[in-house]
Amino acid sequence: MISFAVLGGLLLNIGAFLTFKGKIYQAVFIYLFADLCWIVMAYEKEDLWGVISISVGVIFGILAFVKMKNGRMNKSLNKDEIE
Repeated sequence: MISFAVLGGLLLNIGAFLTFKGKIYQAVFIYLFADLCWIVMAYEKEDLWGVISISVGVIFGILAFVKMKNGRMNKSLNKDEIE
């Protein structure tokens, strides 16, 4: 049977592939599902600190996703662009 850790890892690989292809919004969505798998895994292991720390990361991920989607994230990976 597949565990939540393995499922989260597979989703992480899919998210990395989507990032590589330039599909950032879809990748972030997949990463959030991977995080949910790890929250369930930590909960099953009765790791309260794990659940809390992963949940905080998910909250920051959702906020970053919303900020990107709204166009308020002004960073660029191109060094030639002036800020």
